[in-house]
Amino acid sequence: MNDMRTLAVAATLALAFAVGLAGPAEAKGCLSGAAVGGLAGHMAHHGVLGAVGGCAVGHHMASKHEKQAAAQAQGNGAQGNGAQGNEAQRN
Repeated sequence: MNDMRTLAVAATLALAFAVGLAGPAEAKGCLSGAAVGGLAGHMAHHGVLGAVGGCAVGHHMASKHEKQAAAQAQGNGAQGNGAQGNEAQRN
């Protein structure tokens, strides 16, 4: 029983530490990744390690998605301005 309590406290502290490092902007990717990683790690008897790894992967994937969205938004803005410029030249 005491080992289980120690593991639960360690897992809670590790997750709180990981979330604290991520900051508020990156918390979304970290929290969802930590939840999935913690569950997968728990099945392999490595819940804390899974949660920390899941946080890192979740943060990486969220950053990657954000960069892709920003690049796509810039591409759409450049095309829109060119089309408007051509329309103005025709009139």
